[in-house]
Amino acid sequence: MHMKNLLSGIAAMPLLMSATLAGAADAPAARTVLVIHGGAGVERANLTAEDEKEARAALEAALRAGHAELAAGKPALDAVSAAIVVLEDSPQFNAGRGAVFTHDGKNELDAAIMDGATRRAGAIAGVQRIKNPIALARAVMEKSPHVMLTGAGAETFAQSIGMALVDPSYFRIEKRWQQLQKALKEEQDKKAHTDIETAKHFGTVGAVALDAKGHLAAGTSTGGMTNKRWGRVGDSPIIGAGTYANASCAVSGTGWGEFYIRAVAAHDICARVEYKGQSVREAAEAVIDKEIPAAGGDGGAIALDRNGHFALPFNTEGMYRGWIGADGVPHVAIYKEEKLAEPAGG
Repeated sequence: MHMKNLLSGIAAMPLLMSATLAGAADAPAARTVLVIHGGAGVERANLTAEDEKEARAALEAALRAGHAELAAGKPALDAVSAAIVVLEDSPQFNAGRGAVFTHDGKNELDAAIMDGATRRAGAIAGVQRIKNPIALARAVMEKSPHVMLTGAGAETFAQSIGMALVDPSYFRIEKRWQQLQKALKEEQDKKAHTDIETAKHFGTVGAVALDAKGHLAAGTSTGGMTNKRWGRVGDSPIIGAGTYANASCAVSGTGWGEFYIRAVAAHDICARVEYKGQSVREAAEAVIDKEIPAAGGDGGAIALDRNGHFALPFNTEGMYRGWIGADGVPHVAIYKEEKLAEPAGG
């Protein structure tokens, strides 16, 4: 009798294994999510109706571009890159074409990207002739043995891999030029502190994504601060400060970079999720709404976990922001009083 049961069990094993494998194959994929920002520090008084309309349209276009990558089964890195390129190409944001001017009347661009599944990362800083800095940051990650390249060296690397350089005049936006002139006049008239850290217009663009395989990625791109000097580099291209991703969490920050660097803000958010067991919302709010302001800084961030939950905290009047889920419907907002609809089941 025992032998008969044993033989029956052995005979049934292939069927059980087949059913188990079929169940694994049929297991639902991770829900895809893309979250973006176009910079904190938005002030309603500085936006015309046309500026606001164009900014919202660009945010929606960025979300759709990133979603198209996710819907095609592409990795989170592709979604992050696609979304940020759209934002870099828009003059409404302080990144790429809309970058602010330095004290010397130049545009110096920084960017970083990180793959949460492998923790590979690439970053560039202080470049002046790269149309889409996020593309060069990704190339540093994928085609060089390094993590960060700066200035002329980064541009030489770009040429070595066939990336075309643009004339610096591509980045000259009159609105940004006038912002520099105003900052210079205030400085001269001593109506503002002369420390470069007090410069405004610290907008940044960024994206975090979760793909169908459950992998996360983060990216950030910026023109830095208006009237910055001496080759100043903020938090955006610094892995762990303004940009970070691992298997549990992805973060892109926007704000007063010196404080994000000191707080290692992006990594701190993910560490709270991974090691303290905090929700992504609890972690992001603790760092952005408590740690950064307590130290004297301000700004915002977007954070996303491997279950598709996200947070968009900021402590300024506004932050360009948005998200898109598997249904392909973009959700965008600018001002603090605007509430973004949460994803179903989120």
